[in-house]
Order: sequence, then C-alpha cells, then structure tokens
Amino acid sequence: MAEANKKIAAALAAVNAYLQEEAIQQQGACAATSQAPQQELNLWGLSGRQDMMNMRQLIQMKAFSRF
Repeated sequence: MAEANKKIAAALAAVNAYLQEEAIQQQGACAATSQAPQQELNLWGLSGRQDMMNMRQLIQMKAFSRF
C-alpha cells in the first residue's frame, strides 16, 4: 500500500510540475502579445470600403447583363 501511495505522489508531483511549466510559458506568451500595438477598428473606413465594393458589383452586374 505504501508503494502505491509513493507512485501516486510521484505521478501527481510530475503532473503539477508540468502544469506549472505550462503556466509560466503561457504567461510569457501573454506578455509578448500584450506589448504588440492594438489596431483600432475604423468603422467609417470599413463601411466606406464596403460601399465601394457594393457599387462596383452593381456596375459589373449591369455591364454584363447586356450580353
């Protein structure tokens, strides 16, 4: 019984060490990505580009409907 408890304790210690190492790596990855500048979403520019694409599509549909 004592041998089984030692094996369980060793397995739990190994899993705990692995999880702690993963947590350290995740914190390092989060710190690296948080330093990158965030781009703000420009809704006016997005809607303007979308409107231009829609107009071009309508023009193309009308241009090719004659053939």
